[in-house]
Amino acid sequence: MTASDTLIIIPARMAAARLPGKPLIDLGGKPMVVRTLELAVRADIGPVVVATDSDEIAEAVTAAGGAAVMTSPDHASGSDRVHEAARIFDAQDRHQAVLNLQGDYPTLEPETLRATIAVLDDPAVDIATAASVITDARETTDPDTPRLIGTPVDWNRLRALYFTRGQAPFGDGPHYHHIGIYAYRRAALDAFVALPPSTLEQRERLEQLRALEAGMRIDAALVDAAPIGVDTPADLEAARKQFKPSAFDKTRRLRCNSAV
Repeated sequence: MTASDTLIIIPARMAAARLPGKPLIDLGGKPMVVRTLELAVRADIGPVVVATDSDEIAEAVTAAGGAAVMTSPDHASGSDRVHEAARIFDAQDRHQAVLNLQGDYPTLEPETLRATIAVLDDPAVDIATAASVITDARETTDPDTPRLIGTPVDWNRLRALYFTRGQAPFGDGPHYHHIGIYAYRRAALDAFVALPPSTLEQRERLEQLRALEAGMRIDAALVDAAPIGVDTPADLEAARKQFKPSAFDKTRRLRCNSAV
């Protein structure tokens, strides 16, 4: 996939149960959603847009020089919001892939986005994602750390067989932390959001299982480390340690190519 083929969409909403107003929480002088937007722009794989139902979020994004699309407040998931935003922002389907980047991954490395979209160079793959080897044993049992079970198809890639919040697989060998970003082929995204919630998806509370249960292929790029997903006050404290405002940072404007 080339930069002209890919559209990055960041779904963001204010209604987070554990961290209300999460997209606008300050990280070193900038809202979290803007920090995430900046890393997506640095990945340099295509235009970036924030999909939201909040005027406050849209205003923060546009004030930073980014692009925002207003979407319905009634979506059941971020994938549904991303799908609507793609239809609005790219109604002519000029971009062959849509990368769904959660707005609470401000510490994610741009290279992880590049590695993820590269997985779609394989025409057999419908959806690409990312994973890293778990190095902290606590993450093998933590239900808030989804894990990917897969089989190697290359030295830096796995074919996903299952995702779980449980401890699996059994026996010696690596366990993989699933990083919740998804690059969809446009047809795969259309098909995914048209599917009803699946049995295992509802049991594990992991949306990507809907795709596997429907027979779609998901492959994961293996990257060096998982980013901090900001879901709790402890996560927020850890993320804030990585952002320290500077005079340069306060005056720099985000230059985002939002043209289709």
